[in-house]
Amino acid sequence: MSEPAAAPALRRMRWWDVAAVHALEADLFGRSAWSVESFWGELAQPNRTFLVAVQPGGEDVVGYGGILVAGADADVQTIGVARTAQGRGLGRRLLRALRTAAREAGAARLLLEVRADNAPAQALYRGEGFEQIARRARYYQPEDVDALIMRADLRADQRG
Repeated sequence: MSEPAAAPALRRMRWWDVAAVHALEADLFGRSAWSVESFWGELAQPNRTFLVAVQPGGEDVVGYGGILVAGADADVQTIGVARTAQGRGLGRRLLRALRTAAREAGAARLLLEVRADNAPAQALYRGEGFEQIARRARYYQPEDVDALIMRADLRADQRG
């Protein structure tokens, strides 16, 4: 019987990760993907925390995510998992790590936008205590897809 594959390690995103993260972003989100410059801009901000998930024994990036913290509110800026690594709990691990970072930075609430047509992501977020609070029509461009705005209360948070 073979050993199960080791889980990817989570660490802070650094400038040298941007090319790999952008390649994943483009594959996952197509025409609405962030640009390389967007990732550089996010990394330059002091109130952002961006993480990457890397394969053990190497530096292959298989996931990433980031938050912005502004006082009592934090916002998930982005989160993505390589298609080859999906369905193994990595998105949940990234979300929980971002949630912990938000709580440690003093945030009381964590918000995010999710595509209205992304049922698997919505299920993940609901399973992690997020509730839909609003809907933004045609938020994701150029596809004209609505965004669901979801929020989780981080006070007395037992997740993460």
